Order: sequence, then structure tokens, then C-alpha cells
Amino acid sequence: MGKVVLVTGAARQLGDRFVRRVLRDPEVDRVIAVDAVAPEHPSAGAHFVQADIRQPAIARVLAEHAVDTVVHLNVTGMAFGTGGRATVKETNVIGTMQLLGACQKSPTVRRLVVKSSTSVYGSAPRDPAVLTEATAPKSLSSGGFAKDAVEVEGYVRGFARRRPDVAVCVLRFANILGPDAETPLADYLSLPVLPTVFGYDPRLQFVHEDDVIDVLAIASREPRRGTLNSGTFNIAGDGVLLLSQCSRRLGRPTVPVPLPAVTWIGQALRTVGMTDFSPEQIRLLTHGRVVSTVEMRETLGFHPAFTTAETFGDFARSRGPGLLPPERTGAAVDRLAAAPFASRPRPGGTAGTTRTAPGRGAHRR
Repeated sequence: MGKVVLVTGAARQLGDRFVRRVLRDPEVDRVIAVDAVAPEHPSAGAHFVQADIRQPAIARVLAEHAVDTVVHLNVTGMAFGTGGRATVKETNVIGTMQLLGACQKSPTVRRLVVKSSTSVYGSAPRDPAVLTEATAPKSLSSGGFAKDAVEVEGYVRGFARRRPDVAVCVLRFANILGPDAETPLADYLSLPVLPTVFGYDPRLQFVHEDDVIDVLAIASREPRRGTLNSGTFNIAGDGVLLLSQCSRRLGRPTVPVPLPAVTWIGQALRTVGMTDFSPEQIRLLTHGRVVSTVEMRETLGFHPAFTTAETFGDFARSRGPGLLPPERTGAAVDRLAAAPFASRPRPGGTAGTTRTAPGRGAHRR
């Protein structure tokens, strides 16, 4: 890892954890933690700079501390402090532009790591079953965090062309979960009752917050022998889970509603501040999203410690019991599956066949 590491978004849970991780690296001389607000519990040993990356002052921070490694974690879909969606977008997009402009002028910067999201692929009914880093989205989001992430990656590619001497790594994380996860999907899965799109049971992937810290550490230092940590990589745990499986493991009942009603429910939940049930999240809960992690393993050399199921299990245990005990719910589902009517052939099909929605195989219920 570089001798002087600057981390943006250091006041958030993920940024604070990564700062603490970097401080334990014996090859690092200084850690510069940057955020517009002060952290609740500053990391001992890190030099905190209260600065807004949307302002040109970030260039002075890079120059003053001779930063050689920049880890940009201040790209998020969650509001922080008193800011709303407009502030989040400005920080994601304008803040990234300012930060990249500062990095471009800095003669000391040699490595840039950017936190992105698999939401850049969108969620459409005719998407491939498994998305690779080279897959172009079928439909781009007209707003929200997905659009922010697409714009951020565009600016990063432009920076990489202008500064070919800087090693640039973009990490597209699947849905981040864990006991302390701060994501819109974690808020949704914490609701006592989960509104779902009638007729759809999407496939979902998760990455554990501990694995996020580990892969950021790998991307931030010099590559190990036989690996390359420059480029764009999907980051996710092995396997997938259906939304119905998630609800049963949480013990939270689902309420399937028609798609237009889901949009109204989402607006109501945003109004009362329970969760950011955005249009892009509704599309995810309709069509799902599964990405390939071959490049993550074979090129980056990262092997997550948690599978998708193990990640979700850790998250579920942190949320406590739901309205329906998972054991009783699972037993009820098993009894229904063993009922005589469950094995009758359907018209035009065989016993037990499952209809699937077009595209990546979001299961029809």
C-alpha cells in the first residue's frame, strides 16, 4: 500500500472501518481521513481533515500531505447528516469530478480506488442471466444512485485516459449487507412486512461488509504476484438467494402488490423516512440482478470469506426475530410443497414446473 493514503467518506461506517484497517498496515506512514462532517469516534492515528470534496480545497489536501493513494468511498445512495437526495447526488458526481481534477494535477498520486456498484447494469427483463464487467446495460436509469454510479465511472475512465501513470481500480459491489450495513436494501429488509412485486421473485446477490474491507485493502496496495488490481471488477459472494428465501429467513411476511401500487408504497415509505424505496430498487426487486465474479477471482485474486447465503444469515441474525419464526415458516412451506395439489401437472407443462420472467430468470410465483 502507498505510504500516504487518503480516504474519502471517512465519517461513514464503511469509511471509518477501512481507515482503521489501513492504520494497521505497517507499510503505511500516514492516513488522511476526509469527510464534510466529523466522525463520531475519530480513529486514533489517522489525520482527519474536515473538507467537502465538492470544493476545490481537496486539491490543497492532496498537495499538503503528498498523497500517493486515494480511496474514494464517498459514492453512496444514502443521505448522511442533514443532506437529502440533492446533496447526495452533488457529492457523488460533483465531488468525484473535483476529486479527480485534484488527482490529475497531483504529481504524487499513483493509485486510485473507487467504490462503485453493480447497479450500473440496471435491472431489465431482457438482461442476461449473469452480467459480466463488459455487459452494456439494456436501459439506463433516469435518476437515483444508479445514474450517479454510471456518471462517476464515466469520469473515472476519462481520468484514467488522461493519467495513464496512475493505477485505477473500480470495484462494483453487489448489495452490501452485514450487522452494521447502511444501505437502502438493508433498510428495506428491516421492515416488519416486505412489500414485493406481484408475480416476481428476483434473484439477489450480496457481499459481506467484512469482505468489502478486505477487497478494498487488496485494491489499495501493490498487486500480489500473479494478480492485477487495475481495472473494473464485480465484487459479490458466491451463490444467489430469491427474495422469498430472504423473507423466510428473516421471518418477515411479504405482501405481493401490483407494480403501480409498489411505486405508491415506495413514495409513502420515503415520505415517512422508513426507507429509500427508490424506482431503481423497485426494478431490482422485480427483475433481480446477478453478476459474474470470475475476474474478481482470477485477475484480482480476491476470494470472499462469505457466500451470499452466509452474508444474509449474518445480517438476519443482527436484525432479530421477525413476525414469523423462520422455522415455522419453513415447515409450513415444506408442508405446502408436499401437498397432493402441489404435484399436479399444470396445463401445458409438467409437474412442478416454474414459470420464469423473461431475461435473467426472475422467478414467477
